Amino acid sequence: MARGFSGSKKMKLLPLIAATYFMVSGGPYGLEDIIGKAGYGRALLLLALVPLVWSLPTSLMVGELASALPEEGGYYCWVRRALGGFWGFQEAWLSMAASVFDMAIYPVIFVTYLGRLEPAWTAGSRGTWWALAVVVLCAGWNLGGAKAVGEGSVGLFCLLLSPFVVLTAVGLWKSLVGQHGVGIFGGNSLWLKAPGARVDFAGAVSVTLWNYMGWDNASTVAQEVVEPQRNYPRAMLTAAGLVALTYVLPLAAVALAGIPAEQFSTGAWTDAAREVVGRWLARCVGLGGTINGFGMFNALMMSYTRVPYALAEEGLLPKGLTRKTAAGVPWVSVVLCSVAWALALGLSFERLISIDLVLYGGALVLEFVALMVLRVKEPELVRPFRVPGGLWGAVAVAVGPMLLIGFALWAARGERVAGLPALGFAGIVVAAGPLLYVAARAVRRAS
Repeated sequence: MARGFSGSKKMKLLPLIAATYFMVSGGPYGLEDIIGKAGYGRALLLLALVPLVWSLPTSLMVGELASALPEEGGYYCWVRRALGGFWGFQEAWLSMAASVFDMAIYPVIFVTYLGRLEPAWTAGSRGTWWALAVVVLCAGWNLGGAKAVGEGSVGLFCLLLSPFVVLTAVGLWKSLVGQHGVGIFGGNSLWLKAPGARVDFAGAVSVTLWNYMGWDNASTVAQEVVEPQRNYPRAMLTAAGLVALTYVLPLAAVALAGIPAEQFSTGAWTDAAREVVGRWLARCVGLGGTINGFGMFNALMMSYTRVPYALAEEGLLPKGLTRKTAAGVPWVSVVLCSVAWALALGLSFERLISIDLVLYGGALVLEFVALMVLRVKEPELVRPFRVPGGLWGAVAVAVGPMLLIGFALWAARGERVAGLPALGFAGIVVAAGPLLYVAARAVRRAS
């Protein structure tokens, strides 16, 4: 894998936490559809329980494998070592295929909130040009290296969450003093009330899972992190707590402020800020939404572009993908991935989530299997951080995420993409993996 990263070019703990936060969350943006689909009470329940059965087990798994095998390429290297080259390639293929749909979401979020600031800016084809600008600007930022992305994520984190600190404080204060809110001890009907005729609990679960997924993404830049054996477990657990906290508190504040759940859909945080505080905070929240889309795309670009690089290092992709800048960035991979993500910008938000969950879920299952197999296959492997409970502990942490992945598959049964059922479309993508592996091996032998 990658070599030659000096300490001055590597991310320290705080930038790693911030980058991980953006790879997973990027703030409360994206929760609107959970509230709109399920109502406040169910949304808060989901946001409180899902981290326990999804985020915590996954972050524990990532903490062990990233500290034991801190290699450039991350999850691809874990699965390859545990299960062999074929399954390692499938892990990489599923992750990169999922990235096509995942990465198209964030420029859409950027454009949505930019339109809330000034509708004329995104009218007509202007929205598409803004989305393409996000792709280009993030590619340029990424060429500065992982350290630049991580340190930039710290600043973006502070800017993004500042309006929500104000919104949460004012919403809770108004509730406590009884100004326009429902009160801490009153208004029980608001918590239990369904959001009109749009109740979609299965859809709310899927959006919740999407808002809590991506814990493994930071692993692909392990060679670009200071003391990865020590810092990855700390970053995973700290980021998990930050994500849950920054989801639950703002949601509870707007609920206590008395804003009806049926008003929430993508982009509605600006309306909530206007109603609870005023027009000036609404504009700040809208600006934060653009930071959300940009920051998540930027951090995830750093993560995903290391996977084709790792495959090229193994000879499974053209060697040109191993070309790097002076900062150690695989620039050919950055360019090619950016083009692929730009081509997927036209898909709708709901379709993107359903496909993303199916493909990402398959990759995550392979990572949990790798955790268990390595416990048996390499018991003497040095593990600076270890999931407690021995082999059965490794099995136990996989149960919750696998059950939720199964639920996501069931929930996506009615979605359609390009005239096909979403599951059928995802199945075609999955089936292409073995064929691509055979072709990649043939090319490697020929070269």
